[in-house]
Amino acid sequence: MSKQLRVTEATQAAAAFGAANDVVDEAAATAFGVNRTDLRIIGLIAAAGALTAGGLATQAHLSPAATTTAIQRLTHAGHVTRRTDADDRRRAVVELTPEAAGLLEEIYGPIERAGRALLENYTAEQLELVIEVLRRGERMQLGEAARIRDLGTGGASSPRGRGRG
Repeated sequence: MSKQLRVTEATQAAAAFGAANDVVDEAAATAFGVNRTDLRIIGLIAAAGALTAGGLATQAHLSPAATTTAIQRLTHAGHVTRRTDADDRRRAVVELTPEAAGLLEEIYGPIERAGRALLENYTAEQLELVIEVLRRGERMQLGEAARIRDLGTGGASSPRGRGRG
């Protein structure tokens, strides 16, 4: 098979993997009874252990008002708690409730274990390539997300931002 056909096949496989990930996240959002943005916030908090509202807004690429609204929804749903930061009483820290952490493990724990089992079938050298592809792909995707966000804001590189002034 030619290299170009392999590139096409790899691109299609990556798109299918991403679509499958979306299906899992949609099912997880339903299990939590939240929307996809709130599920992403749950994931960010879980990864950090605890976040300030400002830190959460930055990581989630949301406005402070949208972040506050999401925190209120998640608090009301019993998924997060908000407490005063012990080091700076002016800041609030958001953490997952034990119930939310348990549900996160129930949903994503088996997926992580199955993924690890799949990866165990590869040599160390093959895994190095997989890691490189995934890390480069992550950087590319995040760069594209920034570019797309810039389009929405009418930035200078945006067709909406050109010729205006």
